[in-house]
Amino acid sequence: MTSLISLAARFEQASKKYAADNGIRRSEEWFTLKMQEELGELTQAWMKWAGHGRRKGKSETDLHHDMSDETADLLGHVLLFARQHNIDLEAAISRKWRFDPTTDVPTSEVD
Repeated sequence: MTSLISLAARFEQASKKYAADNGIRRSEEWFTLKMQEELGELTQAWMKWAGHGRRKGKSETDLHHDMSDETADLLGHVLLFARQHNIDLEAAISRKWRFDPTTDVPTSEVD
């Protein structure tokens, strides 16, 4: 199982490269603003998928793909934000959600 720390490190590498390639300055504010931006994009994708927005000729599969991509973007930026601010997400998950995210979950417990 990949730890959140190693996953965040991989997002960090990708984000740094993307920023360097595109002349983006990743300021402290940028990490917060990117989460907000990605949440907006996920909301927009969900609205289309759920029939609350114009689908612009996209199929159900395309809309679900867009929603999946935006969910991945939001997750990446949450992990980047946590890394930037030295937030121990594994400890926070254990504290708030009352399970250890570093252990595997038996498949019989997952819906």
